[in-house]
Amino acid sequence: MPSLPRPTSATVLALRRDEAAAALAVSVEFFDAYVRPEIRAVRRGRLTLYPVSELLQWLDDNGDAALAA
Repeated sequence: MPSLPRPTSATVLALRRDEAAAALAVSVEFFDAYVRPEIRAVRRGRLTLYPVSELLQWLDDNGDAALAA
């Protein structure tokens, strides 16, 4: 898993659903269907946050290996 930078006051550690979809450059519908079921979330009351580390791990797990030429 890629290492994350040390948190600072400006570091974003988690995103709301629409922000997470935008960060992955996918629609909210795609996020709900293919990403959200595979990642952990933090839920408190009506608020759900998706850790950036989970999004990075999802990308890493779902990326295709480069094809040899």
